[in-house]
Amino acid sequence: MDYQELQRIKNKYDIVGADPALDRAIEMAVAVAPTDLTVLVSGESGVGKENIPKIIHQNSRRRNGKYFAVNCGAIPEGTIESELFGHEKGAYTGAIEARKGYFEEADGGTLFLDEIGELPLPYQAKLLRVLQSGEYTRVGSSKVSKTDVRVVAASNVDLAYAVSQGKFREDLFYRLNAVQISMPALRDRGEDIHLLFRKFCADFSEKYGTPRITLSPDAVNLLLSYRWPGNIRQLKNIAETVSALESYDAKGSRKEIGAAVLAQYIPKDGPSMLPVAAQRQGGSMSDADKQEIFKALYGLNAEVARLRNIVEGLTASAPVNTRTETARIAEGSNEVDIQDEPDEQQGATEDNFSITAANEDLIRKALEKHGGNRKKAAEELGISERTLYRKLPPEFRTQRTK
Repeated sequence: MDYQELQRIKNKYDIVGADPALDRAIEMAVAVAPTDLTVLVSGESGVGKENIPKIIHQNSRRRNGKYFAVNCGAIPEGTIESELFGHEKGAYTGAIEARKGYFEEADGGTLFLDEIGELPLPYQAKLLRVLQSGEYTRVGSSKVSKTDVRVVAASNVDLAYAVSQGKFREDLFYRLNAVQISMPALRDRGEDIHLLFRKFCADFSEKYGTPRITLSPDAVNLLLSYRWPGNIRQLKNIAETVSALESYDAKGSRKEIGAAVLAQYIPKDGPSMLPVAAQRQGGSMSDADKQEIFKALYGLNAEVARLRNIVEGLTASAPVNTRTETARIAEGSNEVDIQDEPDEQQGATEDNFSITAANEDLIRKALEKHGGNRKKAAEELGISERTLYRKLPPEFRTQRTK
């Protein structure tokens, strides 16, 4: 495709940019348009995938037929089959008359199925059937109907991965993926970012009669360095917001803003903007979370040790540590039992010493957290002050009660 033809298509569909990957996507759309091959458009949300099926339709032999764009992720699951294939009168509650579905309405034309990855598995089999044979059945009917529709699908999720996870049919994936056209993310389009920003600002200025916003060199660098997770859609929103809020006091026809001003409108590119998997890497746990985990683990260890003592006492006909049990009953609460130090007659095992050290470490941390206040430390640990006093680490036993 020559440069002039490429520019003509860009102008017709309001596409801005000179990125090679973008040009390649447009050229592939024009090349595949005369055929009836199914096309799968891939790319992140907000990159402009909706332009590709329009280009394909307008450059195909179906250009005089109807064109429908259907967002599969926006259709309630209970009505998907009816929306796609239609229904007969009385097919279900509320079906007061017969209705054509998109495949019937688009007969002889083009149907764009956006967010195809959101289509539930039960309906993927029905979609595969109509793609392979052109046959479908209305809801509530036993009559098989035929349609001649060119399907272009799009997805912002990796369908190959969805197949591996059992969330998308493999046979449908290969049927849709006859030709794949990939739309580049905005952050990979270099200088196109500034071109698009200027276009959106110019459009806003023309629509509302406001001075046109321009960017200083440092603001342009900031614009190019941001990763744009929302792609073109996010860039347009920011350009319009900046135009609305920063041009109100301008005297001339243009107003230049710097990086400091622009930075107020660009979200911080922190961990929250990254995929979930990336957020988990290199994260740190707060001290409060650690304290809660330690408390739960120590309480669990103490309970296990107590139960073990009971079992051993029953099997060996030995008395249970009645001091622990009596204290728990007397205190009559749901407190976490910090395990008593072993009675001399039970023997000093390695496990006993580990539990004792763990108890003291937990109490020590709680007392340090509350500045030595035993009442607050006991509340933090979920035990009574009397129990806390019995378990005090040596260095705290001589201190005055707070």
